[in-house]
Amino acid sequence: MPPMTFATTPHLVSPISGRTPRIIQGGMGVAVSSYELANAVAQTGEMGVVSGTALDVVLARRLQNGDFNGDIRRALAAFPDQEMAQNIQKTFYRENGRSDKPTYRPATKLSLVPAKKTWELLAVSAFVEVWLAKEGHEGLIGINLLEKIQLSTLGTLYGAMLAGVDAVLMGAGIPAEIPGALNKFQNNEEAALDIDVAGSTINYKMTFDPKTLGPILPAPLKRPFFIAIITTHVLAMHLSKNPATKPDGFVVERPDAGGHNAPPRGRVEYNEEGEPIYGARDEVDYEKLRAVGLPFWMAGGYSVPEKLLEAKDLGACGIQVGSLFAASNESGILRELKDELLADLLDTEFKVKTDAKASPTGFPFKVAAVQNTIAKQEVYEARPRLCDLGYLREPFEREPNTLSYRCSAEPVDAFLDKGGDISETVGRKCLCNGLLATVGMGQIRPDGYEEPVLVTFGSDLKGPRELIKIHPKGWSVQNVVDFLSSKV
Repeated sequence: MPPMTFATTPHLVSPISGRTPRIIQGGMGVAVSSYELANAVAQTGEMGVVSGTALDVVLARRLQNGDFNGDIRRALAAFPDQEMAQNIQKTFYRENGRSDKPTYRPATKLSLVPAKKTWELLAVSAFVEVWLAKEGHEGLIGINLLEKIQLSTLGTLYGAMLAGVDAVLMGAGIPAEIPGALNKFQNNEEAALDIDVAGSTINYKMTFDPKTLGPILPAPLKRPFFIAIITTHVLAMHLSKNPATKPDGFVVERPDAGGHNAPPRGRVEYNEEGEPIYGARDEVDYEKLRAVGLPFWMAGGYSVPEKLLEAKDLGACGIQVGSLFAASNESGILRELKDELLADLLDTEFKVKTDAKASPTGFPFKVAAVQNTIAKQEVYEARPRLCDLGYLREPFEREPNTLSYRCSAEPVDAFLDKGGDISETVGRKCLCNGLLATVGMGQIRPDGYEEPVLVTFGSDLKGPRELIKIHPKGWSVQNVVDFLSSKV
């Protein structure tokens, strides 16, 4: 069928290409989709996306690493409230990096009622990431958040809006309240989110009033385009029925995508390797999806030029692509790790596993079998279990209005003491620390122990394997865009 056309708001048309993006770069990992990567993608006329996960600790650790190119301090100097920005810089910045003190100073763990300094760090860190991604061009920049990480959402959204973010993307859950929050923040009004609390007997909400940050309010803010990341037409239809929950568009993510995947619908069965099996109930009815009438992009298994054509034929605006950009020169993955990953792609035995147990969220999570990473059983077993970052902690109710937090990847005894089930601890990996190590910000403990790396990647390896034949020494963002667009 011919591609459908949709009326889109002006700010989702790139001034560089003069059109709605046909390629959206995935918002991957913790700082894999860094400001450098998103900036480079946006300059091609497609949409660059920064990861919104754990930006507070990313900012704190970049400053402690010395910020030798000056990017972070330059962005901090652009923040509307300089007293706030400079207090953060003073707290975390180390002029000589970590040469004399390798252990990172921690940022405060998130909670339902954060301290003012926590809100400040969330907002400032999101501002910095988006501001740098938008620096020097007029292209489109989005920010990707996980619905499962609820406690940082409001502060991160507002900071990104202060920097003029063009789009917000959210998956790993049902982001029904995000359109309303964006509408509130546009006018610098207080916004609230319902918070999932295990064993709750009452409703818990998290609220954020921009006035918490002080008189820094340039009003009104630009309201970003909201893209819900979904897996089937069913959720698209559900969200679109109510104006309060209706997004501006969708990314339809199939099970081949990297990072977190939605679990199969219905009764879950597993293959011999312990991976969940997706079936007929997980298929997309494209006729029903098109009938919703909102723009959409396809993701997960769309890594070759023919797939962009296929997506357009289905009525999509284009595709979202992660792994090709994750392996590009501009991504945040450590160079030596990236080179190892590229070499692994040449091995026909190399595999990316849909690990049903890895993530403390309970969602399947893609883990690439790269040597000397936590994907390897011996590395996983050698790591002491601890939870010092806590982004995937689950709030639970001890009694009404009294919450505690637990993570199934923390020490087993501690998890059980908090009412957790021992079956939930089996195979759980610390994604927070592992993903930070992937981008060169892994913690070094006082006893010298270094956090191991965790690499997530899509299971569709066709595109990366074709690109490495063309660019055996690695590829750039422009190479990826040219490759994917070569048949359009």
